[in-house]
Amino acid sequence: MSSAAPIGLLFLSNIFMTYAWYGHLKDHKNSALWVAILVSWGVAFFEYIFQVPANRLGSNIYTLPQLKIMQEVITMIVFAGFSVLYMKQSLKLDYLWAGLCLVGAVYFIFRNP
Repeated sequence: MSSAAPIGLLFLSNIFMTYAWYGHLKDHKNSALWVAILVSWGVAFFEYIFQVPANRLGSNIYTLPQLKIMQEVITMIVFAGFSVLYMKQSLKLDYLWAGLCLVGAVYFIFRNP
């Protein structure tokens, strides 16, 4: 199995997760809260279709802390794209600095002491 397979699945999972968490702020802003909850819950189901296999496959290759840090970095990459492309938010320089902190976390979790 490729070490990239869990990473690809985590990206797919995060696309669904990000929409489930934040897409309703745009698409269901004027809907009843229960509608937004049900739609988000339905979308989150597809997140788990990718997330569970990603972690199962990934646990054969990566340590649990490595999987978690990868998840966080992927989440921020997907969220940045979602924010700019879908929600039409602007990126700020502080987001770059926060991203660099995540790069530091990746370094420390993957280095061999």
